[in-house]
Amino acid sequence: MLVFEHAFETRRVALMRPPAQYEEVACLLGRGMNDCQIARLTGIPRGTVRDWRRKGRPRGNGPLGPDCPRCDGATLPDVPYAYLLGVYLGDGCISPAPKGVFKLRIVQDIRYPGIIEEIALALVSVRPAKRMKVGRVPRTGCVELNAHWKHWPCLFPQHGPGRKHERRIQFAPWQEEIARLHPGMLLRGLVHSDGYRGLNWVNGKGYPRYLFTNVSSDIRDIFCRACDSYGVSWRQSKWNTISVARAPDVTRLDLAVGPKT
Repeated sequence: MLVFEHAFETRRVALMRPPAQYEEVACLLGRGMNDCQIARLTGIPRGTVRDWRRKGRPRGNGPLGPDCPRCDGATLPDVPYAYLLGVYLGDGCISPAPKGVFKLRIVQDIRYPGIIEEIALALVSVRPAKRMKVGRVPRTGCVELNAHWKHWPCLFPQHGPGRKHERRIQFAPWQEEIARLHPGMLLRGLVHSDGYRGLNWVNGKGYPRYLFTNVSSDIRDIFCRACDSYGVSWRQSKWNTISVARAPDVTRLDLAVGPKT
């Protein structure tokens, strides 16, 4: 009985915690941190972190709140959204589905299971009011993550007909604010989609560097402005490629991104 009462109390307290704490824990889980590390960093009890990792976002029994952050004022968690925005700009597309629903699809290389899990967490996290189901469709050498929602175009007004590099890609003012507040997470999403961290060989010695390649000049500009906000120097190494190669800048970008896993 005591064990049951303790478990019930743990779940009750978890339900009372603000959604922002869950979003923080979800992002740290996506980075591969364990329950003890997250508990020490956030001050949230390890049992609560373990409960969230195993069972997902706690849900109350009352009526659901507003669903869309743009249409009816639902809360949009900035950190996972900034990350998902970067991933969407590189590897995401939105297409109409039946009954006024839209399907967001993101394709990721199967060599990076950690990134796949982080994208799945971000998809779930940006819709706090209701549980988001994330589908996984195996493809040759990659996996397609997808989720259905009527309000994906609200969160990604960059959605439109044709390929991204064939149309203007500009942030709405509210997206600009999120990018300004969380440039590291935006860069993380951009690099996880269209970026690379590897070695630049000079005179037989390898130096770590980041390369970001995208055909869209607007998306390359978004990457460069995020670098500026994050305090990272960059240069254009090719017409479609941005390089971050100075040792201090690579070290700083490692804090937000690091090697793909």
